Amino acid sequence: MYKAIVIGTSYGGLEALKIILSKFDNTFPVPIVIVLHIGDHNNETFVNYMNTICSLEVKEAESNEKIKAGTIYFAPPNYHLLIESDFTFSLTTDQKHNFSRPSIDILFESAAWAYSKNLIGVVLTGANSDGAMGLKIIKEFGGMIMIQSPCSALSPAMPRAALKIAKPEIKLKLEDIADKLIDLAYS
Repeated sequence: MYKAIVIGTSYGGLEALKIILSKFDNTFPVPIVIVLHIGDHNNETFVNYMNTICSLEVKEAESNEKIKAGTIYFAPPNYHLLIESDFTFSLTTDQKHNFSRPSIDILFESAAWAYSKNLIGVVLTGANSDGAMGLKIIKEFGGMIMIQSPCSALSPAMPRAALKIAKPEIKLKLEDIADKLIDLAYS
């Protein structure tokens, strides 16, 4: 049984996340933790908007916050988001990784340590390779990994890098990702 979903995205991610996250109903049993590359920009407007189109609560993750089902968490701008072994968040301002803070790889690796085989990792559209190594680590720990099909991504570099490095078996069009996550969460 899966206990968490981590998603990483960059360029084109705002639109991709709107499509995916709006499909989950308020009984969805798994927390979703997201790194969206937005640089130093505040994501409060986007989080507020997502709360209007999503049935699940959407919020920015806070340090020492206990991760709970029925919630979609976003990494705060300019902080790396990590998941601790007690299933709480921690935030750091360590140096950028893959030119990014928050880094998808850092979230994915910490989530793999915490959740092991009970984790699903997803890489969506993006213009760099962040997330590819993290997805590989999730797979090594026995978790499920998937990517947005590069041909359906606004920017295919990120899913292509993940495909090359992590070799996920599941490649889906953007509009099919939410349905697959729903199937996995209830299986």
